[in-house]
Amino acid sequence: MKTKYVIGIDLGTTNSVLAYIPIDAEEPQLEVLKIPQLVSPGVVEEKTSLASYIYLSTDDESAQGTLALPWDKAPKCVVGEYARRQAADVPQRTVSGAKSWLCHSRVDRRQPILPWNAPFEVAKISPVQASRRILEHLIAAWQHAFPDAPFARQRVVLTVPASFDAAARELTREAALESGFPPEFVLLEEPQAALYAWFADTGSKWRKVLKVEDQVLVCDVGGGTTDLTLVAVAEESGELILRRVAVGNHLLVGGDNMDLALAHTAAQLFAEKGTNLDAWQSVSLWHACRQAKESLLAEDGPSEFPISILGRGSKLIGGTISIKVGREIVASQLLEGFFPLCGVDERPGKRRASGFKEIGLPYESDTAVTRHLAAFLQSHGPTEGHPARPTQLLLNGGVFRAPRLRQRMLEVLQTWFADDPRPQMLAGRQDLDHAVAKGAAYYAWAKERGGVRIRGGTARAYYVGVETSGPTVPGIPRPVRALCVVPMGMEEGSSVDVPSEEVGLIVGEPVQFRFFGSSVRKNDRPGEILDRWSPEDLEETDSLEACLPADEGSEGEYVPVRFHAKVTELGMLELWCNSVHSDKQWKLEFSVREADED
Repeated sequence: MKTKYVIGIDLGTTNSVLAYIPIDAEEPQLEVLKIPQLVSPGVVEEKTSLASYIYLSTDDESAQGTLALPWDKAPKCVVGEYARRQAADVPQRTVSGAKSWLCHSRVDRRQPILPWNAPFEVAKISPVQASRRILEHLIAAWQHAFPDAPFARQRVVLTVPASFDAAARELTREAALESGFPPEFVLLEEPQAALYAWFADTGSKWRKVLKVEDQVLVCDVGGGTTDLTLVAVAEESGELILRRVAVGNHLLVGGDNMDLALAHTAAQLFAEKGTNLDAWQSVSLWHACRQAKESLLAEDGPSEFPISILGRGSKLIGGTISIKVGREIVASQLLEGFFPLCGVDERPGKRRASGFKEIGLPYESDTAVTRHLAAFLQSHGPTEGHPARPTQLLLNGGVFRAPRLRQRMLEVLQTWFADDPRPQMLAGRQDLDHAVAKGAAYYAWAKERGGVRIRGGTARAYYVGVETSGPTVPGIPRPVRALCVVPMGMEEGSSVDVPSEEVGLIVGEPVQFRFFGSSVRKNDRPGEILDRWSPEDLEETDSLEACLPADEGSEGEYVPVRFHAKVTELGMLELWCNSVHSDKQWKLEFSVREADED
């Protein structure tokens, strides 16, 4: 069956969106899919985004038929707006932030751990399963709308944060394939997708807006994360080209943190009325504050907004308790707490309240997006003490629907770089709610039609840990060196033989392989060895435990190998270990999946 559409999907922390373009369109006719979803028991509505929440319904609820969808009369769980509302009323049965959990390397993301800290009687699901169920809903909505264009036959692009490491990308890919994605689907970084959406809005005029030596800062503050990317404009053979030159670290600070900050303020207002909230009411309040924030910060938002949660206790069961929060209080709290004026030489604080910490999501201890931005620009400047200097600013994420927050970001940049050329907001339309999905669809269309492309390759350099030889000291592990196998910027579809001495590969017994990544070491080449490094230079990603096949009688032995690294067309990283003495080779993927022999 012929491919009819290119599809872009934004698997968001708080909302997911599907956009599409007819593949044969001469001009990109971008459309956003209206997604049927439950908004209350028995009521299905179409919305242009799907809330990335999953309500784990009880058997009784499923049997009653009130949770039915057009394509499923008795779903095991509910995805979308009703699940979002249940997050405020029944948080112990509601999964949120699955995307943030996908990149949390300190938990097993394949194990049923969500909802986090839910009671024992709740049947939990894994972050991978949660992501898969959101994608399954999107696919079902597509099939419902386009029964003659099977999803698995279309050109599909799925977005991920630029800051996702190789393991998080692989887990996203796994969830997508299990949900029904075509095997050849492509992963695209979200900030790049936002810029592609700007290209789609601007058309050929973009060449008149951007000029050689411009640097576009894409600042994407979503529901769960902040993603920073720098794209440089250059010239090649008389044509303007764009290259992604820097990507920030994965920052768990975003709209969720803002909702929590408002929840603390609201909790104090409840306390002033004589109501002290218990743990689950506090979680409900957190989710309820999201709607208040979005409403109050809108351009035509009200001066105050009511926040209600379910009551507790014999006199309040079944009822609600309410307060009102004002627009100015919310705006001031978010501006000063998340977008404060600061110097470009400032750094995020790392103060901890205690030496012990719960294992939940590793939110940033400093919520100031502007200080994280300052650190990002300093890390990627031409020389130490000279930060990277953006000339254009592109904002993305629902947080920036608020005009005051957009203006504050521009004000901060123009304060840092006051002389010409001062940073400017990138002119042109920008649909903040749907931009990433639209940009992903436009990228797929441009790939088919030969349109503008952003170059960049891998966002990080990657390294393997190689244990040093030498005498063993009781109780002290041998030092590990980091061998660079993939340089930053290595293009998709390319490969490289890694020059190095022979390395001993243990086969026939379970062993752990250690991997590292760096978003700041731009000059390391394959074969370069690091004897020591700081946490800011190299960050350890997921280790891989595997038992590589061995010939009979050689279990537990070292096989001398050299490495061959490959970045696939899908953007996945593969490390091949080639035997020095035979044609045997073993493949290690930078993921949490098991290795195999080819």
